[in-house]
Amino acid sequence: MDYWQYYCSVYERQQKLRSMNPIRSILSSLILCFSLSAVAQSPQLVKLWETDSTFKVPESVFYSEEGNILYVSNIDGKPDEKDLKGSISKLSLDGKKVTHYWAVNLSAPKGLGLYKNQLFVADLDEVVAIDIKSGKVSQRIPVEGAIFLNDLAIDQKGTIYVSDSRTGKIHRIQDGKVDTFLEGQINVNGLLVEGDHLLFVVKGALWKSDQSKVLIKVASGMDESTDGIVRLVNNNLVVSCWNGIIYSVKADGTTKELVDTRAQKSNTADIGYNPAQNIVYVPTFFKNKVVAYQVK
Repeated sequence: MDYWQYYCSVYERQQKLRSMNPIRSILSSLILCFSLSAVAQSPQLVKLWETDSTFKVPESVFYSEEGNILYVSNIDGKPDEKDLKGSISKLSLDGKKVTHYWAVNLSAPKGLGLYKNQLFVADLDEVVAIDIKSGKVSQRIPVEGAIFLNDLAIDQKGTIYVSDSRTGKIHRIQDGKVDTFLEGQINVNGLLVEGDHLLFVVKGALWKSDQSKVLIKVASGMDESTDGIVRLVNNNLVVSCWNGIIYSVKADGTTKELVDTRAQKSNTADIGYNPAQNIVYVPTFFKNKVVAYQVK
C-alpha cells in the first residue's frame, strides 16, 4: 500500500466516524494526522553489529527466511575476471558465526536469489545454481553476450532477472531459457521484483517496469553508484550506493540520506534485508566486513 492508498483508507474511516459522533470526528482527525506523519517519516539506520574482516571482498548479502541464515557472495579477486576464486559464505543472523567457502568455484559472484532450495548467483557471464543442502553447484546457465552480470532477483514463479552493468541489459530466465527483458540501461545494477513489476537502479535513478516494459522513474538524484534495493516493512524503499551512501526512498520519490561511510572509505554494496527483525545487512566490499543496521 503506498502513501495515497493509506491516506484514502484512513480518510474513509474518518468520514464514517464523523457521521456518527462529533467527538469521534475530532479524535479521528488527530489519528489521521499521526498516522500520515508515521507513514511519511523516513526510517533511521542504527548500527547493530559488524563482523571481523574475514570475508573476501563481499559484494552481496541475501537473507534466507527458510534457513534463518545470511548468504554472502565473495568476489575474492578482480570483479570482472573469470578466475573461479569466488565463493559464498554463510553467516548467522547475529554476525558471530561464519562458514567461509560454503560454495566455491565461482568467478566474481555478485547478486543472490533463492528459489526452491536453490541459491542462484550472478556470476559474470552465467547464472549459477547452488543446492542449499550441499553447497554444490547444481547448474550453470550461460547468458549469451553477457560481460558483467551484477544483481539478481527472482519472482514467485521462479523467473530470474539478472542485470548486466556493462551491456546495459536486464536478462530474464524462464525454465532455463534466457532472453533480454530490457536493454539500453548502461550501468544498471540492483533489481527488486514486486508482483508483476521490476524495480532497478541506473546511475542514481530508480526505475520501475511492468511486463509490457513501460518505464516509470520512481526517484532520482542519488549517488551514481546505486547498487542494491530492498523494501522495508513500513513500505519505504532503501537503496545502497557502492561509494558508501544509503538512501531511503518514499512513495512520492523523495530521497533521504541514511548512511554515509565515504569518510571511512567503507563501501555499501548490494544490501540484504530481514523483515522479521527489521534489519538491513550491508557488505562493505574492500573492508571485508558485513555490517547490520537496525531500522528505527
